[in-house]
Order: sequence, then structure tokens, then C-alpha cells
Amino acid sequence: MNRIVEAVVKKGDLRVPVGLISVKQALDLPAAESFEFSHPGYEAGKTDIFVNRDMLSRLK
Repeated sequence: MNRIVEAVVKKGDLRVPVGLISVKQALDLPAAESFEFSHPGYEAGKTDIFVNRDMLSRLK
């Protein structure tokens, strides 16, 4: 199954939504400290639990 996550860019204490993408697409993005992704175990776009790229790759 293709899980969907919300991608956000972290700016200070704020998270700016970028869009909904698959976990594979998220892991294919260039590594950047400012990217975070909603935890794939929760509903994308509705959760406030976010993980970085390294953690996302371990959860997939």
C-alpha cells in the first residue's frame, strides 16, 4: 500500500504545508533540514505529529 504523508517546511517554530505526497516521493526528495513529514501512522493533513526524513525511512 502507498501511504500518504504531508510534507512541510519548517521555518522557525512554524510549519508551512507543501503538499500531500507518498512516502516514496518524500524519501526521493533532496535531503534538507527544513523538511518534515507527517507520521505515516496517522492521517496526513490532520495530525500534528511530524518526523524528519531519517525517521520516515525507518517507519516505511
